[in-house]
Amino acid sequence: MNEHKQIGLWSLPVLVAALGYFVDVYDLLLFTIVRQPSVLAVGSTLDTIIVDSAHIINWQMSGLLIGGILWGVIGDKKGRLKVLFGSILLYSVANILTSFVQNVDQYAYCRFIGGIGLAGELGAGITLVSEMLPKNKRGIGTSMVAGIGLFGAVFAYFTFQYTKDWRLCYQIGGGLGVFLLILRVKVAESFMFESAKLENIQKGNFMMFLNNKKRFSKYIKAILIGLPTWFVIGVLINYSNKFATANYGENLIDSGRSIMFAYVGIAIGDLVTGYVSQFFQSRKKALLLFYILNTLGMVLFFSALNDSDDRMYAICGFLGFSTGYWAIFNQMAAEQFGTNLRATAATTIPNMVRGALPLINFLFLDILQKSLGWTIIQSGILTGAIVMGITLIAFVYTEETYHKDLDYLEQDNPLP
Repeated sequence: MNEHKQIGLWSLPVLVAALGYFVDVYDLLLFTIVRQPSVLAVGSTLDTIIVDSAHIINWQMSGLLIGGILWGVIGDKKGRLKVLFGSILLYSVANILTSFVQNVDQYAYCRFIGGIGLAGELGAGITLVSEMLPKNKRGIGTSMVAGIGLFGAVFAYFTFQYTKDWRLCYQIGGGLGVFLLILRVKVAESFMFESAKLENIQKGNFMMFLNNKKRFSKYIKAILIGLPTWFVIGVLINYSNKFATANYGENLIDSGRSIMFAYVGIAIGDLVTGYVSQFFQSRKKALLLFYILNTLGMVLFFSALNDSDDRMYAICGFLGFSTGYWAIFNQMAAEQFGTNLRATAATTIPNMVRGALPLINFLFLDILQKSLGWTIIQSGILTGAIVMGITLIAFVYTEETYHKDLDYLEQDNPLP
């Protein structure tokens, strides 16, 4: 394919992708932060809040899974910018609608729409930035996108702490989305997509991940290497108050605050991983370093050293930092596939990881605690060991992508 002019790290596409992910994370984590007051306000009770909250978050996660495939296909067929415009418009509308819900079902349906919208933001942004930056700056560029974007969780936490109005928080999220929509008008389309769309070849065909053994293997491994991120956030951080009770008894841990500390750590970690990857000139070496830190964080979390609220919050921050390979993980998803499948891969893979959380929770809660009667600590340790074990096996067989040229196409003919 032809040579094209490439962009710099502080160019408009990188900054707009970063701000887009900022709003994406704000919206994605907002429900967790405002969960109790918002669900109680729409008719739930203290007896039903856990079930009602699970009902709402399951609808949101379902939207993410469906939206991941939908926006990925659109990104490869119609363009990365179409996804960036369409996804942010959809979840901005969903945010505004959420601020007016009056019952649990309405809340769930609005979060489902929001989930569909949210699913497209990161994958399309990472794909666009990866295709427009020179290969020696791709890791830093995507780290900037993720690092800046993840502070959206911190902004969501403090927005609620300041306003104490969950409906207003959703309206602010919708307003931020509309503002971003205006900024994106001046962003150009990826030159690799523009070249690929002229080729007479399948684009955005999700079945191409399934009908070819090598592509299917790469796709599954790309999902599995990201599993610990949502085990840490969805289990350890989300239930940090319950783990604190089991670890050292009486506590005042606020799960929303734990999430805030964790996401500060994740944002810093994501910024660091880009430079670590640049230093090693390897995605896998950077990933392995953070896996080691991640394992150390889990050991600290379950150890006798975790014996006070201050230490719990500090360990949550460290755990967040150690899972700051979300950017590299998404980068590798984009780098492993050709231009005609790249947006589909980069959009579906992180949402498949998010969608694995219910399965992780099923093991942690239903099998180990409810069926086998294990304690929360025992269940957490075994679940973490299984997740990390699966991830490390996938990691060993995952290809290095640091020096990979992305200007190529996937052939659509099924191969053995």
